[in-house]
Amino acid sequence: MLRAKNSLGVIFFPAYDWAISATHPEREERLLYTQDQLREEGLFDIEGISEYKPLVASLEDVERTHFCFPNVESVCTKSHLISAGGAIRAAQLVMEGEKDKAFALVRPPGHHAMKSVHGSRGFCNINIEAVMIEYIRETYGPLKIAVVDTDCHHGDGTQDVYWNDKDVLFISMHQDGRTLYPGSGFPAERGGVNAYGKTLNIPLPPNTSDEGFLYAIENIVLPVLDDFKPDIIINSAGQDNHYSDPITNMNFSARGYAKLNELLNPHIAVLEGGYSIQGALPYVNLGICLAMAGIDYGYVAEPDFDPRRYAQTEQVTEYIKALSSELLDGYFASSTPDIDALVKEQGYDRDGDFIVRAKDVYYDTDGISESQIESVLLCPECSGVLRLETWSSVNPLSLGVEIPVGACDRCRDIGKKVLEQACNNEKYRFIQSINRRDKEYMRYGF
Repeated sequence: MLRAKNSLGVIFFPAYDWAISATHPEREERLLYTQDQLREEGLFDIEGISEYKPLVASLEDVERTHFCFPNVESVCTKSHLISAGGAIRAAQLVMEGEKDKAFALVRPPGHHAMKSVHGSRGFCNINIEAVMIEYIRETYGPLKIAVVDTDCHHGDGTQDVYWNDKDVLFISMHQDGRTLYPGSGFPAERGGVNAYGKTLNIPLPPNTSDEGFLYAIENIVLPVLDDFKPDIIINSAGQDNHYSDPITNMNFSARGYAKLNELLNPHIAVLEGGYSIQGALPYVNLGICLAMAGIDYGYVAEPDFDPRRYAQTEQVTEYIKALSSELLDGYFASSTPDIDALVKEQGYDRDGDFIVRAKDVYYDTDGISESQIESVLLCPECSGVLRLETWSSVNPLSLGVEIPVGACDRCRDIGKKVLEQACNNEKYRFIQSINRRDKEYMRYGF
């Protein structure tokens, strides 16, 4: 009987009762074909590979991660909570030693959901990886975590959630934002003032093939991970870089995805995008499962795959090599930024010790427009207090206040003072607080 080198837990949740529409790319069939393929290939007959049911994330799990306005119930359904719960179940399997690795094959996805949530954008309502990460840090301690997002679309939501968090390294490999939604994810986006350099974007040109993706992994991602030395590596495993995906322009193959996973060697993978329901997902998911389990995936191939047809041009190859060198040099030069120069370069403002940036967000799935004013307390010891003023076309002026994991005494005291002042200010319709140091998550309505 075949035995896995690494024991693997696979969590399935197709979300039968949730879809944006019956014909939308983000619908339950995304996982039904995969489910059939894994069973037909006998994946669960391999010793060490087991299937698990998801959990249901609690409202507190979401509230320790997001500011949801006016509340969690208004921005997500039970299916979203189960999808996040599937990611949490994957974390439990690994963190408690039941499995070496885990893959949460769940939907709806989440990596476009930002810190503040007023609705759905990019098919995402709550950020299922971020909910899982905050569960890990709440339950198992303040660990250093690396998220490597290999979805074709920039993981702008995960980037936003961890923009100011020095203990979470976020790396996104994606199709260049000049050519694809959400139009972000450029090299200059490197993190907030207290976590500068902990965000790394790798915008790849259209028609990048296996060669380019694997070059970027080996020559950018792995050296950066080796420097950061995370306790846990999480793969935000979007699969819409596949050559057959209907809404993107890349040329990655199932075997390439498996090789990427083998090189990256994540503890946990969580499904994100990928909308070639029959032509890609069954093969890509099988390849990833085999790679995570340490089993030969050399026979995995799409019936129509022709390596010559989907090979990248020499121009794309040279572009990726030059980009890789530039990004690696930039990462190692970003550890001690000049704060005043950074504030000027990024177009931030200063309000005493708070660094302020304004941002507009469009929820394309729901047609909601949001404006934010984000203020972060400059702090050499921790990630700093976050004060987020937000209003949108569906919600009046509201406020979120976060005291981060491992907050120093100064930030804890200032955060509580900011919250107290806000609760005495009638201009805010809703106020939410996330006190990660004291494990308090509160919502106030007026």
